[in-house]
Amino acid sequence: MEVARTRAELAAALARVREEGRTVGLVPTMGFLHEGHLSLVDRAADLSDQVVVSVFVNPLQVGPSEDLSAYPRDEARDLALLRGRGVSLVFAPSAGEMYPGGDPVVTVSPGALERRLCGAFRPGHFRGVLTVVAKLFGLVRPEVAVFGRKDFQQAVLIRRMAEDLELGVRVETGPIVREPDGLAMSSRNVYLSPEERSQALGLHDGLLAAARLWEAGDTRCHRLVDEVRRAVAARPLLALQYAEAVDPLTLEGRDEALPGTVLAVAAFCGTTRLIDNAELGRH
Repeated sequence: MEVARTRAELAAALARVREEGRTVGLVPTMGFLHEGHLSLVDRAADLSDQVVVSVFVNPLQVGPSEDLSAYPRDEARDLALLRGRGVSLVFAPSAGEMYPGGDPVVTVSPGALERRLCGAFRPGHFRGVLTVVAKLFGLVRPEVAVFGRKDFQQAVLIRRMAEDLELGVRVETGPIVREPDGLAMSSRNVYLSPEERSQALGLHDGLLAAARLWEAGDTRCHRLVDEVRRAVAARPLLALQYAEAVDPLTLEGRDEALPGTVLAVAAFCGTTRLIDNAELGRH
């Protein structure tokens, strides 16, 4: 497996791929990989001839109240996992290599969609996400890029960016991968104490309860959201940030839950922020 740490090394490796006429699939990550990330690698392998995985903790998407240095890192483990999944090219740049002139003057604005869901609580976050993804698209020039559905708003914004700016990249999503008890896999789960880990299941339990209510015929979004809120409120260590039922394309709130409506929730479990979501009618 080749690990490119500079733009020049990446370009040389990709030139060989292009010379052989192979298509490229990109999986951007912040490292500290788990099975959710690796499922995206598998999906990219199905959609392209050559998978490129980027491992880069992006400072632009870390808010002023968040600690960049506290983000979990284990590059040796990440590389071993990727090698085991058959990945042959990893791009693992430093911040200086990714942003050689310092913070970029020109960035990608998410527009009004930034003010919805997570964006309302993390100002500047999605601008940082879109900017680094746009740079990765430019450096790698993939035919397809794969992102996880757990970060639902992120995937919506990246797809809109690719379409609105004609970037020539097909954006695909992979399903949420869960622990056996239902907790959505996340690099942040490592921060949870055993008691917090148990109570964090309130997010998934609430989504399941709301989905059951919808399947029983109740399409009133406020009733579905109330189910999520009740499940979270029943866990003393969970502090709800938001629970909403939204259109999967516009992220606008809905009154009636049609098939495809997304129930999205975010909460703090102790000091750890967790997100989860469910698309009604999708199993």
